[in-house]
Amino acid sequence: MMNPAEQYILQQKEPWRDFLLQLKVLVEKQVPEADLLFKYGIPFYYLKGRPFCYLLANKKYVDLGIVRGNRLTNNLDNLEKGKRQTVRSLRYKDPDDFDLEVLQTVLDEAAGLY
Repeated sequence: MMNPAEQYILQQKEPWRDFLLQLKVLVEKQVPEADLLFKYGIPFYYLKGRPFCYLLANKKYVDLGIVRGNRLTNNLDNLEKGKRQTVRSLRYKDPDDFDLEVLQTVLDEAAGLY
């Protein structure tokens, strides 16, 4: 049986479904010790038992949210703050905006905070 986090991803419309699947694979490759759970109605990765990052899709964009994003020091111009105190996210309004190097450095730095 499929877990709810994967079900969430597969229920998204294209192009977001394929993009979320790609992000899922990349997060799991980059941070293999992260556990994918379904929390707050979205796919949420936990690292060492604590919230790490999440995947969120809506009609306009996909967010890869970093829970301790306010503590990141690199790639700040790529991170979306909004009105959030601690979370920062890599926001993709078009899958073509994706930059693998930025994702990898953000995930590495974020994982190092745990």
